[in-house]
Amino acid sequence: MGIFTKGEKKEKEPEYYTSATNIKVLNYNVYYMSITQKIITFIIAFIVGAAVGYLFYGGIGVDGDGNPTKLTYILNVTISTVVGLIAGFAYIPMRTEELLEKRKQELKTQFRELLDSLSTSLGSGKNVVDSFNDAKVDMSSMYEEDAYILSELSVILSGLANNVSIESMLLDFGNRSGLDDIKSFANVFETCYRKGGNIRDVIKNTKQIITDKMEVEMEIETIVTSSKTEQKIMTVMPIGLIGMIKLTSPELASNYTTPSGIISTTIAVVIFVVAFFVGRKIMSIKI
Repeated sequence: MGIFTKGEKKEKEPEYYTSATNIKVLNYNVYYMSITQKIITFIIAFIVGAAVGYLFYGGIGVDGDGNPTKLTYILNVTISTVVGLIAGFAYIPMRTEELLEKRKQELKTQFRELLDSLSTSLGSGKNVVDSFNDAKVDMSSMYEEDAYILSELSVILSGLANNVSIESMLLDFGNRSGLDDIKSFANVFETCYRKGGNIRDVIKNTKQIITDKMEVEMEIETIVTSSKTEQKIMTVMPIGLIGMIKLTSPELASNYTTPSGIISTTIAVVIFVVAFFVGRKIMSIKI
């Protein structure tokens, strides 16, 4: 009987949680576009997709003299709309992933600056609590009020003011961050803080590890930048080539409206799409 039971729908991970001091905190593991963002993203992708669909498949159904028929107009609208819809719905999750990774990268950069500030304060002889207070001042001078790290520091300082352990707040931050470096730092900090370890060295070493990783990422990004540019050019070239043929050589372009031309175009489009996603995956190097 169980095989006929409808599977339970997986619950969507919340975008926000509530901290121990009843403050709404961000879950960096997920990113949900606003309705406005989705609409704008969908419209842009739809327009591009519809244009590409028309470029590759426009003009099908012409008569023997090459003149468009009623079927031609119907197919032009139908194919462009279908391709546009596919592009619109397909690009939304891709754009969401891009925005999620961008946010995590910003958080990592801001967290590195936080560790630098904490290391300086601890090195001058201040305790952990005072160091976090000083870090809030330092971060406020570096970032806008809505910066992620400032929000997290506000939560931590609020917890300290209400007798919530700093370890638990850092562990919560690490789990929400979706970044292994912050999780590792929170775990090591908890162990050292409880057992009286050298917190300053822990912070200093963590900051150095993050810095080294970011430098390697920048070096890799520099190396693959030319390859990414080439990939973008190769992505646009088939579209530009077809567009140029249809504009400058109508007789040659008419071959694309024949059955063999449609089949060849479809095969080429499939290869084009597969190559795009494979190239995108290869260029997304993570450390």
